[in-house]
Amino acid sequence: MTTSLPQAKSWQSTADASATIYPEPFWRSLLYFNVYRLLMASGIVATTWLSPESSFGSYNPRLFLYAALTYTAFSGIALLLTRMQRLYFNWQLAVQICGDVVFVAILMYSSGGIQSGLGPLLLAPLAAAGLISRGRLALFYASIASIGILLEESYALLYVEGYHAQYLQAGLLSLGYFAVAWLAHKLAKHAIANEKLAWQRGIDLASMAEVNQLVIQDMQDGVLVVDENGKIRQHNLQAERFISLTPGGAAVQELADCAPLLASQLEAWRNSGNIDFDLLQMSASNTLVRARFVAVKGDRRINTVIFLEDISRIQAQAQQLKLAALGRLTANIAHEIRNPLSAISHAAELLEEEKNPDPAHLRMLRIIRDNTQRLDEIVQNVLQLNRRDRATLESLHLVSFVHTFITDFCHAEKISSDVFVLDITDQYIVNFDRGHLNQVLWNLCHNAWRYCCKQPGSIQLRATERAAGNNINLDVIDDGPGIPSALLSHSFEPFFTTAASGSGLGLYIAREMCKVNGAALDCLESTTGGHFRIVCRKSVSHA
Repeated sequence: MTTSLPQAKSWQSTADASATIYPEPFWRSLLYFNVYRLLMASGIVATTWLSPESSFGSYNPRLFLYAALTYTAFSGIALLLTRMQRLYFNWQLAVQICGDVVFVAILMYSSGGIQSGLGPLLLAPLAAAGLISRGRLALFYASIASIGILLEESYALLYVEGYHAQYLQAGLLSLGYFAVAWLAHKLAKHAIANEKLAWQRGIDLASMAEVNQLVIQDMQDGVLVVDENGKIRQHNLQAERFISLTPGGAAVQELADCAPLLASQLEAWRNSGNIDFDLLQMSASNTLVRARFVAVKGDRRINTVIFLEDISRIQAQAQQLKLAALGRLTANIAHEIRNPLSAISHAAELLEEEKNPDPAHLRMLRIIRDNTQRLDEIVQNVLQLNRRDRATLESLHLVSFVHTFITDFCHAEKISSDVFVLDITDQYIVNFDRGHLNQVLWNLCHNAWRYCCKQPGSIQLRATERAAGNNINLDVIDDGPGIPSALLSHSFEPFFTTAASGSGLGLYIAREMCKVNGAALDCLESTTGGHFRIVCRKSVSHA
C-alpha cells in the first residue's frame, strides 16, 4: 500500500490514536484500499453471476449471492465515506475490517466452510490495515479474523448436517493471519522510521538551502548561475546592482541582453578554458568588476557560476589601509617633521629681511618658503584624516551660513565677493557639522577660484531640494575648463592631483567629512566648467 509522510504532530501523538489528526496521505491510502475492496467484491459477484457452475456458493447459493451483493454495496458506501472524510479515520478502518471478516465468513459458510478456499481473502485487508494504521491494532484485527473463522467453523459444525469441522486448517489459517499482521506491523515501524529520517533530512536540506541562499545573498560579490543556453537561472542582490537584471528574477533573462561583454567573456572561457580577462565596466552601475567563471560538475558547457568581484570596493579598502597606516605614521612623526620645517621657514624669512638681497637668492628663498608651506599643508591634511569622524551635527540655516562663508573666504583669499553668485532660498536648513561644512566648501571654492575665469559671477553656489527623499543639493559650479571625463573617476582618490603645488588630499578629505555627516559629495560631468554637488540631509525638525 501507499504510505506517505505525516506531519510533525502525528509523530508526537502515536500513543493516543484518538488525539491524532490524520493528514491527507492516510486518507489517500485508505481510499486505495477501498477501491481494492470494491473491485474484489464486484469480481466475486461477476464470477458468481457469469459462472453458475463455480464452487462459490456450493452449500447455499442464494445466501452467497446476497452476501456478495451486500459486500459490494458495503464496499461502495465505505469508499464514499472515505472520500468524504466525514467520519473519524480509526473508526472507519475498524468498521471496514470487521465488515471484511463478517462478509468473508458468510461467503465461506455458504460455500462449504474453510475448504472453499475463501479464507485467504482476509490476508490482503489485514496487511493493508497494518500498513495504513502504521502498525497500530494490526494484531487486534488478526485476532478478530481468527475468531471469525473459528466461529464460522463452529457454527457450520452445529447447524450443518454431516459437516466435519476442520479446526486444524482454521488454526493454520489463523496463524497466517497473525503472521501477515505481524509482518505488516514490522514493515509499518520500518516505514515510520524511514519517514522520520526522510522528514528530518528534508528539514536539514531545507535549512541548508536557506543558509546557502542567505550566504549568497549576503556576499559582497555578485553571483550568477547561467545555463548552457546563456539564460540566467539564479542571481543575488549584488548581481542585480552590477548588471541590468529585473528585481526578483520572475522571468528567465538572457545574459547577452543584460551584460553583452560578460556574455562574450563567458563564451570565450567556455571555448578556450582558463583566460585572464580584462576588467569590465558595468554600464548599469558604472562599477569596475572582475569576472570569475566556475564550471558546475567540471563541464563548462552546462551550468556555470559567475562571480563578479567589485574591484572598486577592493581599491577603496586598500586606500583605507594605506591611509590608516600613513595617518599613524604621520601622527608619530608630525612634530619631528614640523620642527625642521619651522626652522627652515624661519631661516628663510630672516634671510629675506637682509638689506639689498641678491635677486637670485630671493628666488631661491621663495622656493624654500613655498615648499615648506606645501609640506606643512600635507602633514596637516593627513592629520585631519584621523579626526574626520568627530562630527557634531547641528541645524544650519543654509543661506546665512553660505553668506558668512563667502565673506570669510573672500577676505582670506583677497578677492571680490562679486565672483560668487548665490541661488539659495531662505527655507533650506540642513544637518551638518559647522566646521566640516565650512572646510568642505572652502576646499571646493578654493579649487573653483583656482581654475575659473576670475570674472564676476565665475563661481555659482546653488541649492535645490531633491524630488525624492529628505535631501538638499548644494552645487558649486565654476566657469573654468572643468575636469576631463577620463579623470572624473580619479578626482576623489587620495594624493591624486593635476596641480604641481597640490597635495591631492583636499577632495578626498572633503568627501570623507561629508560621509561622516550623512551627506555625499559627487563630481558631475559638465560642459560648462567644474561642477561639484554636496547632497545634505534636510533638518528633520524643519522638514
